[in-house]
Amino acid sequence: MKSKGIIIVVLVVGVLLLFASAYVVDETEQVIVTQFGKVVGSPKQSPGLYFKIPFIQNTNYFPKNLLRWDGDPGQIPTLDKTFIWVDPFARWKIVDPVKFFQTVNNTVTALGRLDDIIDPAVRNFITSFRLIEAVRSTNRPLDTFELGLQDVKKEVSRYQITTGREKLTQGIMVQAQPKLAKFGIELVDVKIKRINYVEEVRNSVYGRMIAERKQIAEKFRSEGKGEAQKIRGEKERDLKEITSEAYRIAQEIKGKADAEATKIYAEAYGIDPEFYSFIKTLEIYNEALSKSSLVLSTKSEFLKYLKGYGEP
Repeated sequence: MKSKGIIIVVLVVGVLLLFASAYVVDETEQVIVTQFGKVVGSPKQSPGLYFKIPFIQNTNYFPKNLLRWDGDPGQIPTLDKTFIWVDPFARWKIVDPVKFFQTVNNTVTALGRLDDIIDPAVRNFITSFRLIEAVRSTNRPLDTFELGLQDVKKEVSRYQITTGREKLTQGIMVQAQPKLAKFGIELVDVKIKRINYVEEVRNSVYGRMIAERKQIAEKFRSEGKGEAQKIRGEKERDLKEITSEAYRIAQEIKGKADAEATKIYAEAYGIDPEFYSFIKTLEIYNEALSKSSLVLSTKSEFLKYLKGYGEP
């Protein structure tokens, strides 16, 4: 019985020692083993099961994936004396866990070191370049200048960039990386999340933007009015052409109709000229005697058809 009890105790102790000595490293972690505060062996960066001396050696876990750094937004003047609000961010990772453990020891302290190194680099580059360099990355033409406004060449030269935002952020990273290497940190990327004017200059900038857009709108309006006048002129010309052509055709038709009617009348009345003369005289009587009073001699040729009226 005693031997069985001893075996069980030994097994339990063995299991506890095995459990205390084993540790697991996953794909997002890297581990260094320390003994009495000193690093023992090489870092464990591959995922798997590892062992250490229990109760004497300790494991220190550090992330192996990309980590985030968000800078404190601040007010920075540019080379052309324009104060802007800059909000940078960066991505970094631990590439040498031994150096990292020996210098900063944890990610909280590491973020403090990043603040001390990246923030001054951002400020240094922003103050060394014009505002347009921090805003634009290419010399793609701005729509304002494509509209033919005044002093186009002067304005375009003002907004030509020589460095650009991409190269500016690359310069920040190049300046900051050597200072972070001694901490076992690699700076993967630095970007500017947001750039904005400070409150003091924002209203004046908005006013200038509004004035520029009004100028562009007025140019569109004037071009529209000119195009409208052109269309109206073409319409009036086409209308007059159509009207004159219609009038010409109508007069031709009317002339042909009058000629045809005259021809028919002539043919009809030519059969009996005396009857034609009698009809036309009656029409003249109707028009003349119904509207006015006339004093005529009975010998007048005009009354030749009335002389024998009532006689047997």
